[in-house]
Amino acid sequence: MNLDVWLWIAAGLLAAVLLVSTSKMFVPRERIAALGHAGEWVMDFSPRALRIIGSLEILAAAGLILPALLDIAPVLVPVTAVCVALLFACAATMRLRRGERATITADLIYLAIAVFVAWGRFGPQPFPT
Repeated sequence: MNLDVWLWIAAGLLAAVLLVSTSKMFVPRERIAALGHAGEWVMDFSPRALRIIGSLEILAAAGLILPALLDIAPVLVPVTAVCVALLFACAATMRLRRGERATITADLIYLAIAVFVAWGRFGPQPFPT
């Protein structure tokens, strides 16, 4: 497979992760926190803040796929990937501050995937203009 295919797979995976993560907008905080150590962080945020984070995740999921798919400002894909990388860097930082070292692995993997998409789309495999 060529780099373009890998970048599409990575962007699709990130979009799926972000869409699943928006469940925090619809599931009560207490129910997420009851899942255990990985979900307790939601109690540090107000329901409004969780809705804002979830809304940004929906926009990010769309920004990773739709601009390229619709060929409308495809430069937004790597810009969105940079924003997603910042989101996961903040998530990893929050987990470190909370002492949740066991749950940081997924955030770091998603951070690396977002950096890969940004690098690939800004660098060797940009969308045609």
